[in-house]
Amino acid sequence: MKTSLFHRPSGWLPLLLLASLLAVPAVATGFEQPFWTAFFARILIYALAASALNLALGYGGLVSFGHALFLGIGAYAVGLCANHGMASGWLHLGVAVGAAAVIGLVVGMISLRTSGMAFIMITLAFAQMGYFLLVSLKQYGGDDGLPVAATSRFGPFDLGSASSVYYAAWLVLVIITWWMARLRVAPFGMALRGARQNARRIDAVGLQARQVQLAAFVLSGMVCALAGVLLANLNAFVSPSTLAWTVSGELIVMVVLGGIGTVFGPLLGALVFIGLEEVLKGFTEHWMAVFGPLIVLVALFGRRGIAGWLEALDRRQPAPTTATASVPGRV
Repeated sequence: MKTSLFHRPSGWLPLLLLASLLAVPAVATGFEQPFWTAFFARILIYALAASALNLALGYGGLVSFGHALFLGIGAYAVGLCANHGMASGWLHLGVAVGAAAVIGLVVGMISLRTSGMAFIMITLAFAQMGYFLLVSLKQYGGDDGLPVAATSRFGPFDLGSASSVYYAAWLVLVIITWWMARLRVAPFGMALRGARQNARRIDAVGLQARQVQLAAFVLSGMVCALAGVLLANLNAFVSPSTLAWTVSGELIVMVVLGGIGTVFGPLLGALVFIGLEEVLKGFTEHWMAVFGPLIVLVALFGRRGIAGWLEALDRRQPAPTTATASVPGRV
């Protein structure tokens, strides 16, 4: 008999963390430290992007090394539209999600014809193509990037401040996390996870594994583009560096660090990754030499990442009573 999500440390601890993050802008304002609002907004945005990658990587087993492409698409949808005098947030959102869907469909159809290392290299190649394309657009700043002339406006709500971006990112992350939890146990999510384990068996029961994986890849790209929209508004600047392969690598590390295929793993991974990076930078300029081995140790001693450690706490909890038992999804 499984315990309720709210009665397991792997469930209520991330939920408590997510609820606590809502108070960050107020606390930062009270202590006159606006930096922390922008800093944690960045964490929420990258947690959203990592959640998008987790759909493809964690649920579908698709090791995409090019998801920075979709993050850049979302960012440049804001930058290019604003550069041409269009400040409507709905337009920015529509262009970002629409472009990510079309490009994700093309990239997915080509990439899914392969598997393993070939899939990784093809997704990386498409991201690099996008990077060099934007570098070549000198009229839009090229390698120097492009300032966002007008932030996204959704009626009276304007993403022109760090606090407004923060609350928007928090709300979107909550919705996406809830959706990921529901999707994981939905028929589509179960078929996707089954395709990761044995694609031939999924085909044998009448479902087409490649189409399920393609749909997941496209959905993943669309959610990642949404994170790009928020990132552009937070920075008020867009740059081809958003599409760099290192960004794709960081997203993969966040997913692995938090826990591949878990619901709260991307949030935990983004929080630890970006938070630890900021702390180490304050101690030494050679922070990467310390950060790298720490990531390796986590991968070696926690195969399911931080979420796996929390699940270990679940097993130490006393057996639940009948009144508190229910059927939840895994974290």
